[in-house]
Order: sequence, then structure tokens, then C-alpha cells
Amino acid sequence: MSPDDRDAIKIFSGRASQELGRRICDYLNLPMGQARTLMFPDGELTVKVDEDVRGRDCFIVQSTYHPVNAHLMELLIYIDCLRRASAHRITAVLPYFGYARQDRKDEGRVPITAKLVANLISTAGADRVLAMDMHAEQIQGFFDIPVDHLHASPVILRYIEGIKEELGKITLVSPDVGNVKMANAYAGWLGGDLAIIDKRRKSGTEVESANMIGDDVKDSTVIMIDDMISTAGTVCEAARLVMDHGAKTVITACTHPVLVDVAMERLANSPFSRIMVTDTIPTGPRCKPIEDKLVQLSVAELLGEAIHRIHRNQSVSILFRNDSRGKR
Repeated sequence: MSPDDRDAIKIFSGRASQELGRRICDYLNLPMGQARTLMFPDGELTVKVDEDVRGRDCFIVQSTYHPVNAHLMELLIYIDCLRRASAHRITAVLPYFGYARQDRKDEGRVPITAKLVANLISTAGADRVLAMDMHAEQIQGFFDIPVDHLHASPVILRYIEGIKEELGKITLVSPDVGNVKMANAYAGWLGGDLAIIDKRRKSGTEVESANMIGDDVKDSTVIMIDDMISTAGTVCEAARLVMDHGAKTVITACTHPVLVDVAMERLANSPFSRIMVTDTIPTGPRCKPIEDKLVQLSVAELLGEAIHRIHRNQSVSILFRNDSRGKR
């Protein structure tokens, strides 16, 4: 960045995304903004910014994973602090947007919490949002401020292209019908075949993957890609099914390694030879049971480039000019 940019832009990171924030600043050759999050004895949070932000273009990097409410509240307090310190523009950078799965009323008397959270971020004083793979494209419309919605596909594709030679024949498999669009796009980008798992749910916690539709996976390297892995029930059942159908090996990739409940146990005992995740949510010691399978990819450069373009009022969509999502 130019000296003028270095003076005009400030990037802060909440406690949820310290390492990712540092990587973004390293990519942009910027120092991390100086600020502290403090906790009072009764559990209340406060934020103290330790440098002048008056008239500056400020970005706050904070994922809202578990504990979701604590990380969300810290983000809101950060935004309010920067607004009251007279920042010129405040962008909430959300590598992982919690509550994204509560994006519609699928039964009576339930909230649309994704919209509520969008309202909270706007009301706190954010001028725009930069987010990564928000589960559903329509969530962008929940915000009354500009939203730049990034996809991790360039990062995941770069890694797969690097190992493509050793993979042999590739088949993209959608572990459920809802993921077909993404699997179809990756099949087009990688020149692979496409198959779909017909998933039948036994109960709220049990999933049975019964049938497979589409190209034959026999002797293929099967790749399953999703925006997040939460309890890992769906992908693990799908992995066993494709191996039963003669797949050579099976790997999976996701943007957000939510990995809660029995996910670690399921993945550790699954047929997956590789589990690719990005650093929108830190992995750390909790992922020790799957460390021999885990590959962590960083979205820092992608977010850093988007931040640079937002600051310079340049196009962000150009980062995805070759993204033919959903086409094959």
C-alpha cells in the first residue's frame, strides 16, 4: 500500500479472529490496529481503541462462531466504539457469519435471526459489510447497508489444482440436494464428473444417505465441498456411501470448520483421506483428533485484497470474474 493508504486505513481484529487479522495485515503490509477488549467481573465487555481513528477508513475483523453471542456482542461494541471515535467509515469484516442458518421461517412462530443480526450490525454503526460464504446468497438482502460477499472457491480451487495430478479421475459429489449448485460449479471448474446423494433423514440427529444419482464414482477421487461442516453427519454418511460404490478415495473441503458436538469423532472415523478447511474459524487444539487428515487454507489474501479494493473504491467482484458458480 502507498504511504497515504497506510495512514488512512486501520484494521482491527476482535478476539475471535486475531490470527486471521494478523495474516490480513501481513498481506497488506500494515500494522494491526491497536485496541483492547476488556471484561468486567460481571461478564460485561468493553473495547478501548488505543490510537487515533478520526477520519480513518476502519475495518474490524471478527468471526461470530462459538461462543456466538459473546463474539457478536464484541463486534457490535467495537463498531460502536469506532463510530464514537469519529471513524470516517466502518466495515464489519465477517469471515464467518453466525446465525446465517436462521434465514427463513420454516415453521410457525420462529424468528429470522439472520435478519435480526443484520439489523444489529447496521444499528451499531457499520457502514458496510464484507463477509465470506454466508450460507445463503439472499442474506445479503437482509442488510440495509452495502455488502461484499466473497466465496472461498479461489482458495480451495488453487489447492486442488496443485494436487490434481495425484488425484486422477475426479468426481464432485453433492452430499445432499441443497448443495448441488456448488458441486456443479466445482465440477465445471475442475473438469470432473458430478453425482448427487439422495439423503433421507431418520430423525433430527440421524441421517441416512440412501441413493446416489449421476456419474459413476468407481475408481474416482471423490471431492465433497460445502460452505460449512457442523456436526459432520451428512458428509460422513455420504463418504461411506461413495466408498461402498467403489470410489478410490474421498476428500472434503469446507469454508467454515464449525465442527461441533460429535463432529471430530465422526470425521476421525470417516473414510476421508483429506479434510480441507479455511481459517475463517480457528482450528487449534480442538482439531487434534483429525490433525493427520486436516489441511488448513488461508483466506487472508482474499480478504486483504477485498479490503484494499474497498478502501480504494475499486471493484470487488473482479476477484470472481471467472467464477461461473452454478454453470457447467
